[in-house]
Amino acid sequence: MGRKVTLRALLAVVTVLVVFGGAGLAAHHGWTGYDEQKALTLTGTVKAVAITNPHGYVDLVTKDKTWHVVLAPPARMQARGLTAEMIKPGTTLTVMGYPHREIGTELRAENITVADKKTELR
Repeated sequence: MGRKVTLRALLAVVTVLVVFGGAGLAAHHGWTGYDEQKALTLTGTVKAVAITNPHGYVDLVTKDKTWHVVLAPPARMQARGLTAEMIKPGTTLTVMGYPHREIGTELRAENITVADKKTELR
């Protein structure tokens, strides 16, 4: 009897982990959609910014178009010295990163330079 209860409890735990853990994995995209063979460096003005989990973003207006720049998680940015106050709307910044393979206006940031301070994000 005790062994059946233990097996059922284990099965219940595994089921919960698969159901809820899988949802978390599906929500986090991964980086295969970005072309690491085509590094781009963009300089522009911040139009909008959100420092949120799992990844923040900056909408960066360049002379050609507005780019949606995907950032690192907020905790990593802060640990490396890049704070939300440094990238407010109206701020000029330079971003080096990789373009999305299918979305022509999206870039995954590898580093950001604000006021001559370069911050590595990855």
